[in-house]
Amino acid sequence: MNNLTAVTIFLVLARQTSQSSPAEQYHAYAGNTHSHTVYTWSHGDQYVNPPKKEPAAEEPGIYVSAEGVQYPTNRPLKPDWKKHQGPPSEHYALAKTSDYDFYVTSDHSQDAAFHPTSPTNTAWVATGLAAQEATGNHFVALRGFEHSENNGPNGVGHINVINSAEYLNALAPGVDLPYLYKWLKTAQPNGDGPVVASFNHPGARQYNNWDYRDAQVTDIITMIEVINSNRATHYPAFVNALDKGWKVSPVAGIDNHGFWGISHAASRTFVLATNLTKVAILDGMKHRRTYAALEKTIQCSYTVNGAIMGSTLDHPKVFEFAIAISDSETSDPKHKIAKVDIVKDGGTVVREYRPTPAYSVQWNPTINDPTNKFFFVRVWNAGGGDGTGAKAANPVAWLAPVWTGR
Repeated sequence: MNNLTAVTIFLVLARQTSQSSPAEQYHAYAGNTHSHTVYTWSHGDQYVNPPKKEPAAEEPGIYVSAEGVQYPTNRPLKPDWKKHQGPPSEHYALAKTSDYDFYVTSDHSQDAAFHPTSPTNTAWVATGLAAQEATGNHFVALRGFEHSENNGPNGVGHINVINSAEYLNALAPGVDLPYLYKWLKTAQPNGDGPVVASFNHPGARQYNNWDYRDAQVTDIITMIEVINSNRATHYPAFVNALDKGWKVSPVAGIDNHGFWGISHAASRTFVLATNLTKVAILDGMKHRRTYAALEKTIQCSYTVNGAIMGSTLDHPKVFEFAIAISDSETSDPKHKIAKVDIVKDGGTVVREYRPTPAYSVQWNPTINDPTNKFFFVRVWNAGGGDGTGAKAANPVAWLAPVWTGR
């Protein structure tokens, strides 16, 4: 367990469905929900001049290296490429020693290593075995895949699918976003825990302007990357997705295509879970108990009317918030909490709190609103986080919404 991030959230609360249910105690676990291993050959840190974007379609001219890994012949490898990129097992091992509580590998499922598309594909099976072997009492490894829809007639956009037994090739004939959404409804999990999914590095009106949503797929795509690559934020997409009815909570994907980002990136996805197990982490993702932060040590949680963030309420008109923010990096004044606000439909800020900057802040506002559909919380600290280009004027953390039930 990461002794910096797996701090107990002492907002112990009853389940929303029954006030007489046993109270639950959550911990905040820090990890990465988006990464690429050596099986993503289309681009990565292993190349001499790695392309910044993946090709629109599969490139010809594949060869198989002595290590059994496939690469395009028109892209020279670095002589020491193994120091820069490697298989899932090495990603998990480095994440474990770099104080991650959990780590998801999400290679491009259309890349050569995953041909043919099959649950018995060598790379797919190897990734699953590596995740199983890396998971223990203090670390959870998860297998996923990135569904990279780059040229579909019904919208484009990348989506991470986590813990599925099988996978899709986004570039296969007839596979588009509606096809993926239909497939997700019947996708079986890889062992224990549910199948969950996340919108990756979304544009403000991507995924055909957030089309094709229904209740079933809304209950599977429960997350959205508000932070990508340790610096890029996708706040307009987050607000637009919520306004379109998607019930998604923020995550941070390092989106690393090699080892460097594992040890150097400061951004993290935090999951509020009852314990550090595969099932508990996936349950936290499924029930939208996540937040995205541009630093590794900030602890955030809040309840509304006694229900934990990520919950759906039963049409109340009065909302009593209990917000708790703290940071264990008490030797660095830049980590002091400087501002908290509450945002509702359309990105409208409804309440703001500017405490005397401190490493621990609690705020208990009450809001009356008979019409809104959701609220979420943002946090600022004195330094803007530890990510690239950090600015104190920008938020450092985005917390899961609470939906009103309207």
